[in-house]
Amino acid sequence: MKIGEFSAQSGISARLLRYYEEQGLLLPVRGENGYREYAPDMLESAAQIRGLLEAGMPTTIIRDILPCLSGTGDIYLKKLKPETRRRLEGERDRITARIECLTRNRDAIDAYLRAVPLTWPAEPPKP
Repeated sequence: MKIGEFSAQSGISARLLRYYEEQGLLLPVRGENGYREYAPDMLESAAQIRGLLEAGMPTTIIRDILPCLSGTGDIYLKKLKPETRRRLEGERDRITARIECLTRNRDAIDAYLRAVPLTWPAEPPKP
């Protein structure tokens, strides 16, 4: 399928699909006319790429781990290089720290909301 149809089916903009190709993440076949041709089974890979990017994973790591992933959710760790494993551990630690920060922020907002009245008076109180 051409990029427009793939974009519609995947929910990923054509511009972002071109970026995925540029980064070596998703490699459509080029026809003689130069048009990109996406296979239907690339939809699963595109969804995985999108999810990993949304989680904040750098494209360099995604490129390294894509061969370890399957569309069934299985992970083939025997293909994972030691360097990639170390980088993944670093990403996991970064994400964990971010989650902890976001949790603290959420808890602070919750405390603020509990301390603030639900409605504000139309006019400030008179002294």
